[in-house]
Amino acid sequence: MNIQDIRSMFPILDQEVNGNTLVYLDSAATSQKPVPVIEAIDRYYREYNSNVHRGVHTLGTKATDAYENAREKVRKFINASSIQEIIFTRGTTTAMNTIAESYGRDNLKEGDEIVITYMEHHANIIPWQQIAKRTGAKLKYIPLQEDGSIDLKDVEATVTNQAKIVSVTMVSNVLGAINPIKEIAEIAHRNGAIMVVDGAQAAPHMKIDVRDLDCDFLAFSGHKMCGPTGIGVLYGKKALLEKMEPVETGGEMIDFVDLYESTWKELPWKFEAGTPIIAGAIGLGAAIDFLEDIGLDQILEHEHNLANYAMERLSQVEGLTIYGPKHRAGLVTFNIDDVHPHDVATVLDADGIAVRAGHHCAQPLMKWLKVSATARASFYLYNTEQEIDKLVEGLIKTKEYFSNGF
Repeated sequence: MNIQDIRSMFPILDQEVNGNTLVYLDSAATSQKPVPVIEAIDRYYREYNSNVHRGVHTLGTKATDAYENAREKVRKFINASSIQEIIFTRGTTTAMNTIAESYGRDNLKEGDEIVITYMEHHANIIPWQQIAKRTGAKLKYIPLQEDGSIDLKDVEATVTNQAKIVSVTMVSNVLGAINPIKEIAEIAHRNGAIMVVDGAQAAPHMKIDVRDLDCDFLAFSGHKMCGPTGIGVLYGKKALLEKMEPVETGGEMIDFVDLYESTWKELPWKFEAGTPIIAGAIGLGAAIDFLEDIGLDQILEHEHNLANYAMERLSQVEGLTIYGPKHRAGLVTFNIDDVHPHDVATVLDADGIAVRAGHHCAQPLMKWLKVSATARASFYLYNTEQEIDKLVEGLIKTKEYFSNGF
């Protein structure tokens, strides 16, 4: 499928913003949605809207089948061993909090160590801060190299036999760094720790094989990978999930309720309290079908080419600083001398170019970079080199605008 065929599947791209053709470069925040995903969600609500697992009527059966078929698609997508290891959540943040609250609460004690990095999203920092306060565990940070990458020697030095949890993003949402998760997991396991992976910025763009990585938990969101908002996935090894207590209770996760005691259903439903995110799961399943029809390898190659082209073009803009390693995922984070990132994003928006500005939910990393905020252009399967050219033109215009005293 060529790029124009792909773009034609995204209705939102065919519009003007502020009198200019939309150039959407904010997919790391949320991706746009293709027609097959929109139609799958619409079809659920139009044709077989019903709750799942409860009714024996026709609509309930159709909804349950579609919901559980989506779970199987996720299982295959990340090569999990069983659907019992696939739990639907509201997103990556909910999944990370579930791991911290359920596994961390019962397996950490005073003196234990939780190891993360400076590049983590807040969703992979704050849950560990909170659980550390309650258990007496200590939070440790793997240092970064000058370009923002991770050196395995630093991982070896930081992860000791006191570590019980190592939690690292697979791809940085700011630096674009692609981390050596498999090697980090081996170091974690060698020291008796479990490996948690924030896959929010990886799942939309590259193949993930949880059995090859040997990670113990993985979290990712649907809305960054052409799926709807409000749906995410928590993968966990079955042996660990079986020992964990649910964070939320009630609804379909119940097996039997007595006056003073209750029992839970088996995995994965034990962790899916209340009415689940049915339309979201169905939409995520459709998104997985869409991405696999195109091919994750093709998507990764396309984004790699775009990132290289963007790095080359942006490096020609005088006074522009790019953050992160040379080998990166499909995003570029930058600042222009003496221009606040919010001003950069505002001027670009006037030309129909959407980029992100701010701390990107990564304030510790901003502190490490010695900046308060940055601008970020992130690419996906529907972006083109011509859009990067428009970005560069817009940045030059922005620089000239502010250098003239505006």
